[in-house]
Amino acid sequence: MDYRNKMNEWLESSVIDLESKAEIENIKDENELKDRFYRDLEFGTAGLRGIIGAGTNRMNKYVVSRATQGLANVIKKRGTEAMERGVVIAYDVRFMSKEFTDVASRVFAANGIKTYLFSDIRPTPMLSYAVRYLGAISGIVVTASHNPKQYNGYKVYWEEGSQILDDIANEILSEIKKLKYEDVEIMDYKRTVESGLVEIIKSDLDESYYKKTLSKSLSEDIDKDICVVYSPLNGTGNKPVRYVLEQRGFTNINVVSEQEHPDPTFETVGYPNPEDIKAFEYSIKLAQELNADLIFATDPDCDRVAMMGKKSVGEYYAFNGNQTGALLIHYILNRLNDKNIIPFDAAMVKSIVTGDLGREIAESLGVSTFETLTGFKHICSLANLWDKTREYKFIFGYEESIGYVYGDHVRDKDAVISSMMIVEMAAYYKKRGKNLVEVLEEIYREFGYFKEDLTSIVLEGIEGSERISRMMKYFREQEFTSFGKIELKERIDYLNGYKDVAASNVLKYYLEDGSWFAIRPSGTEPKIKLYIYTKDEDEKRAVEKLREIKEDLLNKLYSIN
Repeated sequence: MDYRNKMNEWLESSVIDLESKAEIENIKDENELKDRFYRDLEFGTAGLRGIIGAGTNRMNKYVVSRATQGLANVIKKRGTEAMERGVVIAYDVRFMSKEFTDVASRVFAANGIKTYLFSDIRPTPMLSYAVRYLGAISGIVVTASHNPKQYNGYKVYWEEGSQILDDIANEILSEIKKLKYEDVEIMDYKRTVESGLVEIIKSDLDESYYKKTLSKSLSEDIDKDICVVYSPLNGTGNKPVRYVLEQRGFTNINVVSEQEHPDPTFETVGYPNPEDIKAFEYSIKLAQELNADLIFATDPDCDRVAMMGKKSVGEYYAFNGNQTGALLIHYILNRLNDKNIIPFDAAMVKSIVTGDLGREIAESLGVSTFETLTGFKHICSLANLWDKTREYKFIFGYEESIGYVYGDHVRDKDAVISSMMIVEMAAYYKKRGKNLVEVLEEIYREFGYFKEDLTSIVLEGIEGSERISRMMKYFREQEFTSFGKIELKERIDYLNGYKDVAASNVLKYYLEDGSWFAIRPSGTEPKIKLYIYTKDEDEKRAVEKLREIKEDLLNKLYSIN
């Protein structure tokens, strides 16, 4: 359907309120109107994510209610028991998060499905834990993670506590496509309260989550006075992270005051992504004043965490996701090994675009490593599988985009437990006269210098999406023989799956010297991502190879209009 016809149909709907209609009628930019109506906001395996506003390609209460009705239909197909088990909903600090949560709960109530709500904002990993703790059939987090303030989203989880995979996502999508906005069942607020179908979660769930998290600590022989600066980036992490660190006995945790409390505008940071060094501006300033040993920041829904370590007085090194993952793996597995409690069937899982240093560390200690597609829905799917087969024991999962989980009580990346382990790790080494920069250098000397680069090319709107498609098509069709003066050894196209890894729009190139790179469109943002990895016994040579490969690849990509 032409976007104009779709817009007119939307404006003529009896369900859409006058305020939303007025928002559209006041838009004079034809490109803006086209972008709002040229498609329905896509429901994928990550659920929904988009800019807040009126229109079919925006995040609003109508899109949320329709998606919720689709999920409700899927649950009802599974019978009364599934409906009684219910759905847990959590939300973050963003604009409209509470409103979208309210709409979703009222749709479930109208469909006779039990809903559990938190009393206030919560980190995403606590939703994952809650689904398992309450035995719910499904869960939802209303969040757009680290996207800018104009975004919000809706992530769906299944009974294992992990995000839905393609089978459930496709089933929900099939139901959504059958629905018009007028088909959605929604109960008014008063009847929702009277029905008893909506229940506020009791504090015992929080207490259980904290107890499980604290039980994962590995050493008390640490410097608990270590000076740490923490920024929640105005998100959900402030109270949970500080509580856990306080319970661990850390006495010198200093929170960036400007970024301490919830703020949907993210005024002091703009783009609230701790993967971006710009997010650390306020943290670095405070750390320099305190001569802090460690800085870390969690993203708005507190499932991702990044850190910086002191090199010398006033100087800090920003660890990337691969380095932080390798440090955590090295610390956790060596402490487990010291206690002689690494399970014989221990395994860790990483994504196919995550570096290999963590794998080499794990395998040196007898721990198997498995790869999955990008995203913790895939990483934790192996933990779910091993629950049934008992073939392996899931110890650790991570990906280069600063997501980590230690233990199997949460089936998603968890910045609460990761923050605890990061501070414990830094405090352990400080007790031994080392900082994390020095520890990383020791790891490199033992395993080789692993260098990496992640470059994202942002291409927004319809034209951007089409250009990203042309880039992927170009690389699939070309018969390359070398990159950055290094001969190509093998190309893997995951479009139809590869070995045990499911299908995805990813290309991976292995070079003769052991270097490799991957190209993939982002699943949640308007960008194409380029991951480059090199390894060498000589650090300077590893860096030079990285530069040469990147330069070659960018020249090829930017030549595609």
